[in-house]
Amino acid sequence: MISKLGQQTNTASNGNTPQFGHGFGTAPVFLASISTILGAILFLRFGYVVGNVGLLKTLAIIALGHLVTIPTVLAVSEVATNRRVAGGGAYYIVSRSFGTSIGGAIGLALFLSQAISIAFYMVAFAEAFGPLLEYLQVRYEIESEINLRWLSIPGTVVLIIIMLTKGANIGVSLLWAICIILGAALLSFLFGSPPKDITPMSLNIIGTIAEPEKFGLVFATCFPAFTGMIAGLGLSGDLNNPQRSIPLGTISATLAGMVVYIIVAVKLSWNATPEHLANDQFIMEKISLWGPAIYIGLAAASLSSALGSIMVAPRTLQALAKDNVMPIPSLNRLLRFGVGKEQDPVPATFVSGIIALVFVTIGGINFIAKILTMFFLVTYGALCIVSFLEHFAGNPSYRPTFHSRWYVSLLGTVMCGIMMFQISFLTAIISITIMLTIYIGLRRGRDEQRGLSGIFQGAMFQLTRWLQTTLQKKRANISESGWRPSIVAITQFRERRLGHFDLLRWICHRQGFGQFIQYFQGDYSFTDEISARMHVEALIQQSEASGAGVFVDSLICPNFHLALAHVMQMPGISGLPNNSILLEFDNEQPDEIAEVQQGALMAVDSLFNVLILRSTKYRFGYRSSIHVWVTNDNISNVPMMLLLAYILVGHPEWKKAKIRLFACADSWDTELDADHLSTVIKEGRLPISEQNVTSVSYEDEETMENEVTRRSAQADLVIVGLTTEELNSEDFDLILQRYTGVNDILFVHSNEHIAID
Repeated sequence: MISKLGQQTNTASNGNTPQFGHGFGTAPVFLASISTILGAILFLRFGYVVGNVGLLKTLAIIALGHLVTIPTVLAVSEVATNRRVAGGGAYYIVSRSFGTSIGGAIGLALFLSQAISIAFYMVAFAEAFGPLLEYLQVRYEIESEINLRWLSIPGTVVLIIIMLTKGANIGVSLLWAICIILGAALLSFLFGSPPKDITPMSLNIIGTIAEPEKFGLVFATCFPAFTGMIAGLGLSGDLNNPQRSIPLGTISATLAGMVVYIIVAVKLSWNATPEHLANDQFIMEKISLWGPAIYIGLAAASLSSALGSIMVAPRTLQALAKDNVMPIPSLNRLLRFGVGKEQDPVPATFVSGIIALVFVTIGGINFIAKILTMFFLVTYGALCIVSFLEHFAGNPSYRPTFHSRWYVSLLGTVMCGIMMFQISFLTAIISITIMLTIYIGLRRGRDEQRGLSGIFQGAMFQLTRWLQTTLQKKRANISESGWRPSIVAITQFRERRLGHFDLLRWICHRQGFGQFIQYFQGDYSFTDEISARMHVEALIQQSEASGAGVFVDSLICPNFHLALAHVMQMPGISGLPNNSILLEFDNEQPDEIAEVQQGALMAVDSLFNVLILRSTKYRFGYRSSIHVWVTNDNISNVPMMLLLAYILVGHPEWKKAKIRLFACADSWDTELDADHLSTVIKEGRLPISEQNVTSVSYEDEETMENEVTRRSAQADLVIVGLTTEELNSEDFDLILQRYTGVNDILFVHSNEHIAID
């Protein structure tokens, strides 16, 4: 995509990447970032931090802050090298890699952070003149209180005018001069000696004032000090080689700033008592080699930070408008407008300035700092989590030349979340909700663009692959986790008969895994494949509507025997082999039984468990009762029958169902009785009460059939066992057609040894 930021073309250092704008090198990125990092907090509030939490916890705040900022700057640097970078800073970088929905949500939050930052730094700039104003008040006997807004508001207006009339060139020129002043002020402080009345007896790394502020509150006040590391990203459209300048400038500024903060924290703790540090916001002036250097440095730092913010914020807003992120089309047309060859964002500068003036008017520096902290944390957290997900997804189109690590981005995400909730649980919830609301709003009408769902899908692909390969390697230990059904069902009746689809989705709701295969008879062709996929899509919609956790697919084969052979070789969706085959026939279509028997025998020979559903028009009725019939010759099937009944009543559609168990024994055989089964049920913690376990005595098959018909005529599902002899019987069709007065029946043959313990 060719940027529209300007018509002036510069050639990147690599010789083949055209770039619009001013054509800056790496230095402005570093200067904009470091001058924002070493800003008002360092000169005005860092003594307050050390005095309230002590040196050790101050170092912890620096460490925690950089556990957020370093992963963020690495993530942004990586994303910046994935695509060609134009104007718009972090927004442009993120949106071109992840789409305007994700980029817009992050970009709007980032723009507000940058605009509010202007107010924060201009308020701090005014406070640098506090001692001078106090002197003037005494010198000229001014009775009325001098309000610092008399300086911060006009100063903000002047700054806006400078940016509107001179553009980014004057901003970068001022950055050089300001950073030199800033460095001189810091050197004056570091080489200075404190007066004896404020010097502590010895260095106490844990010493604090008597009633210190809470750690979270102090962190919230201090955190904006570390957030300047991506200030230079706003110049992305004005850089000659952004793929090189952005990583180099931002990372070096972040590390340099961290070192300076550590040195200043140690110097403050060494040179002043906690009381003086906490109560005198100009404590650095008393320690400095030349006191006025601190006021000059504070003014320079605040002005440079405000300058960096006012250079960045309008360009972010302009880029958002170019991508039509704003909900009002006319607003997008206005804010994308630029002036001159460099297309300086004049309307966006006006908007940024108005927001800054509002916050300068209504808030003090601590108030603005807390708002800034939450905005920056939610923005940086979003940047890190998107980077982490893209890493994890392994998308081939994500090919940055600078590489971070997924666990670094994950660390940044976690730290942002922890610190947000540490500062204020309610504010954290509100901030995250606002971010998600913006994202959802931006997704409307942008369904064709990439969003979080696309990134999550890629991450899920990778997670699924890892889980499946891991489970496959651990297949030998499957028995350690207990048996669970992994069922594959096959049908050739498409959407016309979905009784066994319902049964499969109930069993696989939580504790099982299921695949539903639609079998199409015939030789494979691409045309038939397209037709089969259309039927599968309809079934997927049915699965989605019913909340089924079932994997649906199709298979084209010349005959059912070959189709079943393919199905039995399919890998299970859990990463482990399927262990059960689900077949089905219509009670009114007995000619289907021959094919079912063939499939059942084939499955048994392959050591699969076999489930055969005899479907009726009853379709499981009210789903309020399950009857399990157990006979002495079906003892091996009992554990699987009971577990399937237990799993079924765990589904919401069967939550009111009661399981009744009938223990059937020949009149001369007492091995199987109700007491024995009650003990098994109790030890197995199955939800079947003792009064629902009934002993039934029968003399022959006819008596048994009459008992089942009489007692289970109203049952919504009946579960009975199938022996190996019955599966091989020539009268198999008659066996499956027994119990003529009963509704839906599930015949179960277990090939595995399943323990209920």
